[in-house]
Amino acid sequence: MIASPRKLARRGILGINGRNTRYVADGNPRRRMPLVNDKVKTKELAREAGVPVPELYGVIEMQAQIKRLRHMLDEKRSFVIKPACGAQGDGIMVVEGENRKGWRLASGRVLSDRALRHHISNVLSGMYSLNGLQDVAMLEETVRFADIFGGVAEAGVPDLRIIVYRGVPTMAMARIPTRESDGKANLHKGGIGLGIDISTGLTTLGVQYDRVIDDHPESGAPLRGIQMPEWRAILDMSARCHGPTGLDYLGVDIVFDEMRGPLLLELNARPGLAVQLANCDGLDRRLLLIADWVRPEHTQDERVDFALHSFGPP
Repeated sequence: MIASPRKLARRGILGINGRNTRYVADGNPRRRMPLVNDKVKTKELAREAGVPVPELYGVIEMQAQIKRLRHMLDEKRSFVIKPACGAQGDGIMVVEGENRKGWRLASGRVLSDRALRHHISNVLSGMYSLNGLQDVAMLEETVRFADIFGGVAEAGVPDLRIIVYRGVPTMAMARIPTRESDGKANLHKGGIGLGIDISTGLTTLGVQYDRVIDDHPESGAPLRGIQMPEWRAILDMSARCHGPTGLDYLGVDIVFDEMRGPLLLELNARPGLAVQLANCDGLDRRLLLIADWVRPEHTQDERVDFALHSFGPP
């Protein structure tokens, strides 16, 4: 049975219209949006703010530059191709290496050199961009996933999505790829969302599509009680993204590298609302609490402390 709008409002559930009108339109100036919609600009901004990011090997801006692919890679055979203005993981290609048949992808497929260049050409044409306009292709370091999820993540690279409001970490979840999602950490493609208790960094429950689950549907591994490492550092990283972007309402995506620790993948000015389902709690209640408390003079440490002390399990 679907809950009524009034009942959802009483639980503090935030809908798309509320997100867009009260938080995105009011708190995210349009002139600042390109800073997060363009991943190249996001990476530059993060470096200036001291937030670690995967290394950028090169940027391909026009068709004629595709022939310089190997030169940009400088003998690196493991890399990621990303549309700078893409969304929902579309157009991202993870290349694990090269053999005599071509480029070997993380999925196990092998692409010829011609097919790989054709994919980059499609990225430049805007096939995967947010607005359908011409785009640029990023060549980026492959993150070597730190195995913090045990048998929970068997394919692809899990990441964390943290909602940040006015510099306060507000709600968090882990996004776990599955074979069904083709190794991508996208919930709408069959990935798993794991709610995370902001106060402890422990996973609480799992959701796949609109169904609550306790165990991984493929491996059977339990989903509750997984401790996120360096949790305070992760919250600090996410809070630090508020000032440089000038955006009040942000989705911060973080991944764990086995050598470098947590790295910022990207920012999102209109993050999805599935984080509420993964946490069995409403965003609006927390956002209103932050709005009542936060002041410009509050330091980053104070904002993180507020999150740690205010947002335990509902």
